[in-house]
Amino acid sequence: LFFSLLSLWLVRYHSFLFFFRICGMESGIIGGKVAKPHSRPYMASIQINKHHTCGGMLIREDYVLTAAHCLNVFSSRDHFEVVLGAHNITKKEKITPNTVYIMHFVLFKLLCYLQLKNKAKLSKFVKVMTFAKKNGKTPANIHCSIAGWGLKTPKGNQASDVMREVNLKLQFSTECKNKWQQYFNSERMICSISDGKHAFCMGDSGSPLICNTKPQGIASYTFNGDCTNKSYPQVYVKTSYFLPWIKKNIG
Repeated sequence: LFFSLLSLWLVRYHSFLFFFRICGMESGIIGGKVAKPHSRPYMASIQINKHHTCGGMLIREDYVLTAAHCLNVFSSRDHFEVVLGAHNITKKEKITPNTVYIMHFVLFKLLCYLQLKNKAKLSKFVKVMTFAKKNGKTPANIHCSIAGWGLKTPKGNQASDVMREVNLKLQFSTECKNKWQQYFNSERMICSISDGKHAFCMGDSGSPLICNTKPQGIASYTFNGDCTNKSYPQVYVKTSYFLPWIKKNIG
C-alpha cells in the first residue's frame, strides 16, 4: 500500500512539474520601473544556494507565503534562505537585510508557506503584510501592481539586481477560462492581461499581486515562458480563497 501511494504521489508530482514547464515555472518584471528602495517591506527573496529563485510575502514574523512550485520538495530545506528588507540583492546595503533559514515548508495545491527558523526582525524596512478583512471580489479592468527581482526582458537571461515593479490590468475570468481551459479555476485564480510590453516573467513567481494596497494574488504562471503574450492571460493564485487554510495552519 505504501509503495502504491508513493507511486501515485510521484505521478501527480511529475505531472505538476510538466505543467509548469509548459506554462512557465518562474516569472519576473517586464516593462516596469525600479521600485523606490524599501517601499515594499513585506517582500521576500527566496534563494536556493544564495541564488534568487522566487518572490514571497511576509505574512507573519515567522511565515512567508509563496507559490508552491517555487519549492523543490526533493531539495533539503537547508538549501533555502529567505532574504527580507533588501532592495539590491547582490550587494551589501546600508540597511542589512534579514537572512532567515527555513525550518520547514508546507505545500497545498498552488500555494506554499515557509516557516522560518527565527522570527524576522521587524523594522520600517521589514513589515508583515496583512490580508483584507473581508474577501471581496476582484473585478476585471482594475490596475494592480507586482514587484520582484526577475528578468527585465522577455528573452533575456539577466535578472534584476534591484527590485522592480509594474502595473498590470486584471482580465475577466471568462477570458482566462476560455484560454487556459482546465488549468484555470475562477474560484482559486485570477489573471491579468499583458499589453505586449508589461508583464511578470522569469524569476518572480510567488510575488504578491497588490490591488488597493492589499494582496489579492500570488504570481503563478505564464504561457510557455512567453511573458508578454497578449493572447494568454497571466495567472495568479487567489489569496482570499486560501485564507481559511492559511488561518487554520498558522493563525
